[in-house]
Amino acid sequence: MKIIFLGTGTSQGVPMIMCSCATCLSKDLKDKRLRTSIHIQESNVSLVIDIGPDFRQQMLTHHIPDISAILLTHNHVDHTAGIDDIRPYNGIQNGTIPFFGEQYVLEDLKNRFHYIFSEHRYQGLPQVDLKTIEPNKTFLINDLPILPLRVMHGHLPILAYKIKNLVYITDASLIDEQVIDSMRGVECLVINALRIAKHPTHFNLQDCLDMIQLIQPRKGLHHTP
Repeated sequence: MKIIFLGTGTSQGVPMIMCSCATCLSKDLKDKRLRTSIHIQESNVSLVIDIGPDFRQQMLTHHIPDISAILLTHNHVDHTAGIDDIRPYNGIQNGTIPFFGEQYVLEDLKNRFHYIFSEHRYQGLPQVDLKTIEPNKTFLINDLPILPLRVMHGHLPILAYKIKNLVYITDASLIDEQVIDSMRGVECLVINALRIAKHPTHFNLQDCLDMIQLIQPRKGLHHTP
């Protein structure tokens, strides 16, 4: 399995517009972070988890030649706003791109991007095939099993994904004990850590380190700006 971190920034990206903190003023390339997304290549399956407003730039930077599917963790703009830029892949692959997400996420996409799903479509629109998934129910993409797992983002239920020996979690603030048990001992855990100070809807760094201690992965990675 090959993993590319396309973005590990906050919902506003790093640097933030007109922010004068040390991180945003930093010249270090590690402090230039796009919105959170990941690319996974496993055999003939090419997956992107979340398609935020930086999707076009991420694809150009990393030269991703094809996409088997988009997996969505939740419906927030920084995870969905790049949907229109799927169009080149429609042309390259001569077909629709499946988008997997929970029912509420897909319904929100249909409302916000109604022109894509309108009965009277015009030429050149994104070709998207919406596919509903549920937590704890494994589904297949080209024979690759993918298990969505429930985590909480404040009061919003969102999805983490377990793909073979990888668990990928964004924007979580709470994980149920049973879900932690299902992750325990995984080879690689990627988990969010928004900042050092406490936050109401995201794990902070200490929360993240506590989760790594509970889950006991072989390797734990966190994306703290």
